[in-house]
Amino acid sequence: MKSEVIDIEKLVDIQSEAVVSRTLMQSDGGTVTIFAFDQGQSLSEHTAPFDAMVQIIKGKMEVVLGGEIHTVECGSSIIMPANVPHALSALEPSKMLLTMIR
Repeated sequence: MKSEVIDIEKLVDIQSEAVVSRTLMQSDGGTVTIFAFDQGQSLSEHTAPFDAMVQIIKGKMEVVLGGEIHTVECGSSIIMPANVPHALSALEPSKMLLTMIR
């Protein structure tokens, strides 16, 4: 990996009726991935074996975490503990950064 300054928001484009992702960093310690969601697009409920943090860098998303609904907007983050069921849905065209720690 090399050192560089990046504009995270410009790394993926929002595409019509799609979810797009790009892994930025991956190591034994975890991953950092950017996602772009068109309005209404979602990731269905699932669990992950690692703690994670979602940072909204554009738009607004609904995050259902352990059955509780959270609205997370640009500039805000949510912590998702390992093994807790969660789902994400874009309330408007949105981009998020997902950091998973192993």
